[in-house]
Amino acid sequence: MIFAAGLGTRLRPYTDDRPKAMVEVDGLPMIAHQLLRLREAGFRRVVINVHHYASQIIDYVTANDGFGLDVAFSDESGQLLDTGGGIRKALPLFDADSPVLIHNVDIFSNADLAALYRSHQESKADATLLVSQRNTSRYLVFDDAWRLVAWKNIQTGEVRTAYEELEQALTPLGADTEQHRLRAFAGIHVIAPSLFPALQSAEEVFSITNFYWQHAADYSIRGEEAPTDFRWVDAGKPEALPRAAEIAKLITHNS
Repeated sequence: MIFAAGLGTRLRPYTDDRPKAMVEVDGLPMIAHQLLRLREAGFRRVVINVHHYASQIIDYVTANDGFGLDVAFSDESGQLLDTGGGIRKALPLFDADSPVLIHNVDIFSNADLAALYRSHQESKADATLLVSQRNTSRYLVFDDAWRLVAWKNIQTGEVRTAYEELEQALTPLGADTEQHRLRAFAGIHVIAPSLFPALQSAEEVFSITNFYWQHAADYSIRGEEAPTDFRWVDAGKPEALPRAAEIAKLITHNS
């Protein structure tokens, strides 16, 4: 599934007359880059959620025959549902027996998507989140077995966790310890069908990141650390577009 429903407010003025997914990077709209990446990784069916200027995405992908993929659209034109709500609405479009890889449309990286998907299947986890050592203010906190235990804002000290007994211990956490690791979420993750019922029973609009830490005590939510040669950028701001183009060229050259 490709998250393409966002308003793209950080990308203005580019998104004044188009959705973020249709903003060009290295001569192609973002949505084209992501569909081609998924096709090269061996995926065959993709769901795209749409909201802002939804018809532009639908018309473009349809005109290009889905870039060789079986593409379905989850239309959120009536209401933007956030990341978790977007997955919840799209559940009927998924294969009920197969894990689903989720990818933000504005994330450009050299991640091995096929390897992440295989690793998730082999782990038998309920969700696998691609993470890396990257400077940010908001981190996911994992234990020494790479199980998610909390979300942490190191600027404010705020901790969100389903493990009440950990909250006090994690509040001063600002760096890795023997027991806990702070990692940045890459916006690429895989969910197993075992999570579908919990997603279905959630409220209509919610963040998938909040869902993960809220359910960490009841499900196996694991982190997968990206390799040392990991290249990544969130192309959600104009100043990030040149870096996204560099990564896009690197991926094209290596594929």
